Amino acid sequence: MATVSPLPPSFQHPTTNSKFKSPMLQPYLEQLQEQHKLQLQPQQQDAVEQVDNEPEQSPLIQNLSSCPNHGLINQSISTLYRVSFNQNSSCFAIGTDRGITVYSCDPFRKMFQRYFDNGGGIEIIEMLFCSNILVFVGSGDNPQYPRNKVIIWDDHRSRCLGELCFRSAVRSVRLRRDCIVVILEQKIFIYNFADMKLVHQIETIVNPKGLCEISQAAGSPVLVCPGLRNGEVRVEHFTSKRTKFIFAHDSKTASFALSHEGHVLATASIKGTLIRIFSTQDGTLLQEVRRGADRAEIHSVSFSPTAEWLAVSSDKGTVHLFRIKHLGNQDKTNTPPNSRLTLAASSSPFSFIKGVLPKYFSSEWSVAQFRLPGDSEYIVTFGHEKNTLIILGLDGSFIRCKFDPASGKEMTQLEIHNFLKSDKAS
Repeated sequence: MATVSPLPPSFQHPTTNSKFKSPMLQPYLEQLQEQHKLQLQPQQQDAVEQVDNEPEQSPLIQNLSSCPNHGLINQSISTLYRVSFNQNSSCFAIGTDRGITVYSCDPFRKMFQRYFDNGGGIEIIEMLFCSNILVFVGSGDNPQYPRNKVIIWDDHRSRCLGELCFRSAVRSVRLRRDCIVVILEQKIFIYNFADMKLVHQIETIVNPKGLCEISQAAGSPVLVCPGLRNGEVRVEHFTSKRTKFIFAHDSKTASFALSHEGHVLATASIKGTLIRIFSTQDGTLLQEVRRGADRAEIHSVSFSPTAEWLAVSSDKGTVHLFRIKHLGNQDKTNTPPNSRLTLAASSSPFSFIKGVLPKYFSSEWSVAQFRLPGDSEYIVTFGHEKNTLIILGLDGSFIRCKFDPASGKEMTQLEIHNFLKSDKAS
């Protein structure tokens, strides 16, 4: 059971800058981007320089007006613990041995960073869309906060709203506009965001990765988490108070993704060869796609905003893109001709003798692929520009690539940056 309390004054908070102005829970990073655009106008350059030289500006915190290396972090960072996208993939945040940094995805740019004077480590960092609300959990040899505490931080007011304290380490956190979901090793707690009251708790099988997803569309929330058996996934429909158990795999579940509306679920096991797509309403298996034949560790699975596409990254150094057929199957007359061609192209050439050869030969394969640089762990999501993916690596890689829905060729790299290295040109 968790306890809720205001943050004790003994905790050190990240160094902040009072120049950030934003209303509570209102889009906040967009305002910073607008400020940045205004600062680039010649008539305001003097004002920008004056702000940079003000004595109250802390040397440990840089914002858009004072950072000459937009999108690149200070060289003093030595350890990157985690990278995570916000709910609509417009931004991503990193937790390091010194604090946290938030970046814009489109365009790629550092928005702000929060460092601790004593270099305290932050592993879990979650954003609430583009608002001023962030969530921290400490990590590393010198954690800034205990690993069993979730810190809710209001960056506009530069203060902590409170903490959730647990008896064991926090594995991950998920946010919605109306709730906070905290995942422990074998238990999940759901709290109202407004008053921080506990509204639901779920027991799970051992879940060291903190697997859990919650839908982001307004209305009835859908939560997906591991069940109590290997390969079992639990689906909670909170408004209708329904629980659905889906036996997705024979082996342990390694990763899963939930569509924005919460209607479709994609799961992968520790084997990493097949990805299965289910309806969350009744647990029906809608589709099964094949990443490959060799065993692989799946690092991330992600739906496009319309659930038309699914992207999968693994330790095999490739991002695979699959078309999700359930949308077109509902009304084939509205399916564009090139979509039907792509569906046919993504199937195995041996599909005409399905049921005679082993299942491998009749599997549905990816429509497009992207070869990842190096051997880092990568996570993937869909960009706001049509037919684009954004890929983040624990080596500091930010990659934007584009795919052709009809050709099925290799994806084209549009840009690549490293957010852990200083800008040598500055």
